[in-house]
Amino acid sequence: MREELQHTDKLPEIAEKIVESYGEGDPACHLDAAPLPGRDEVGQVLERLREILFPGYFGDLRISRSSILYRVGERMGPLYRELCEVIWKALRHECKRLGAACTHCEEQAEQTALAFLRRIPAVRESLAQDILAEFEGDPAAKSCDEIVFSYPAVEAVSTYRLAHELLLLRVPLVPRIMTEIAHGRTGIDIHPGAMIGHRFFIDHGTGVVIGETTQIGDDVKLYQGVTLGALSLPRDEGGAVIRDRKRHPTIEDAVTIYANATILGGDTVIGREAIIGGNVFLTRSVPPRTKVILEGQMLRYRSATGSTVIEPCVQDYQI
Repeated sequence: MREELQHTDKLPEIAEKIVESYGEGDPACHLDAAPLPGRDEVGQVLERLREILFPGYFGDLRISRSSILYRVGERMGPLYRELCEVIWKALRHECKRLGAACTHCEEQAEQTALAFLRRIPAVRESLAQDILAEFEGDPAAKSCDEIVFSYPAVEAVSTYRLAHELLLLRVPLVPRIMTEIAHGRTGIDIHPGAMIGHRFFIDHGTGVVIGETTQIGDDVKLYQGVTLGALSLPRDEGGAVIRDRKRHPTIEDAVTIYANATILGGDTVIGREAIIGGNVFLTRSVPPRTKVILEGQMLRYRSATGSTVIEPCVQDYQI
């Protein structure tokens, strides 16, 4: 490439046209607004949290039990400062977006960060159960070490559990940024608003989608490509989308959902110990201990008592 480029005199005109496209109300433009928490900043917080969640696996791999208190204590200061920063930016931005007076966002950010950090032991307890569920449910796993290091579900679910706690503490933006970082790295999309119980197991994981108002019980197992999604959003009399309602399914305890199954709708409940076969498409509830499998273009429902119902796979529903 030559050192002196031609046509550089055209660039100011192009820049002017680009700036003209930054109109008022442009949803892809964030000028004259409070600074947002950066994706890289949130990612750094996540990396620091991973070192604390999984000591000896990430960061310094030579930590001993005798030195662990010192090492964790050493990491708490930078983590607390960075966490306060991203929460403060999120709160300040929300105040400006809503036109509220931002008078105590710094103090609120610090108190929220402390409350979040106090929840880390409970998050770790849930994650330990998730990892054991992965190990017990996957005969290919040779050890829990292998699961923590290499299974995408561990990164996705651990990030979800952290983000969910921040969401419960009413932190805007940051929880969704966290789960989208994990989504990009693992292919598993879990909204931080979902409610997920203990011993949650995602096998393989790529393409799993779990929507915001999904409720998942204990001992649930999902395979790759499973979608727990919503039907089209209802609208009010003025045509505006109605958002504040349950849109995603409820999955009760000990349900197994195999690869590429799709379950949609806020009124859809998959009963306890049900098994949903691969590629099944559901917009209606399934009783407990029922097996649903795809046979050609038909769905076969086999109950715990042995009775069988067969119906077309594709039902009428609004998309």
